[in-house]
Order: sequence, then C-alpha cells, then structure tokens
Amino acid sequence: MILCGVNIPSDFGPDGHSDADVALHALCDALLGALALGDIGLHFPDSDERYKNADSSELLKQVYAMVHEQGYKLVNADITIVLQTPKLRPYIEEMRHSVAKILGCDVNQISVKATTEEHMGFTGSGEGVAAQAVVLIAEN
Repeated sequence: MILCGVNIPSDFGPDGHSDADVALHALCDALLGALALGDIGLHFPDSDERYKNADSSELLKQVYAMVHEQGYKLVNADITIVLQTPKLRPYIEEMRHSVAKILGCDVNQISVKATTEEHMGFTGSGEGVAAQAVVLIAEN
C-alpha cells in the first residue's frame, strides 16, 4: 500500500489505474478544487494508458504546477486517511516529509492524520481505504 508516497507494509492495498495512492489523489483533488480546475479524473483519466501504474507523486507535481500557473501557492494542507488497518502512526512523519518534498514546501505546512471508522463501513471492515484533504492556497 502506498500512502502519501510512502510504502506501507500491508496484506492488502487499494486497486487503481495508477499506484492508487488515495491520500495523494485526495490532495490533488483538493488543490484542483480550490481553483475550480476539475478533479484528478479530468486531468489524468483512467481511460488513458499513459497513466496506467502512474506514480501519484508525479501526478501531484503536475497538479501543483497548475496551481502555480494560476498564480497561487500552498499555505497548508491537511490530509486524513481512513482505514482500519494497518496502523499508520509509525509512518505519519515520513508521510508528512514525503508530501513536503513533492510540493517543495516546509513540512510544517503538511498535516497527515489517520483514523478508523470503528469497524463500520467499507474502511472499518477492512475492505478499503479512503482519504480526504483540505488545502489553503494564497496568491503568489
């Protein structure tokens, strides 16, 4: 399982057209949404073989370049990952540093949190993982 660009030891991982890093995909969507630029599927459709097994870190770099082209920069990002297992606490700092490196920003601008749904829903039953991201951007 890859989350925030970090390989997490797990017996399962999300299935996707790219590397299925749901945390970075959520961050891409938050950045695109903040500027009304659509979503990750619009820019990197799963029907396009160029994005088969794509590294989500590279997709995020491309999205952040779009943000810069619009005259904006990241102030901060908050990512929440929802899954029952594995426990992510040991990987949180590595994930924060990974995202900061991808975006070329200070690690203090990046928050990564993990939570469970107490065995409820598809994430709580271990059938999947979900992520949400919120960003604050400002004009350059």
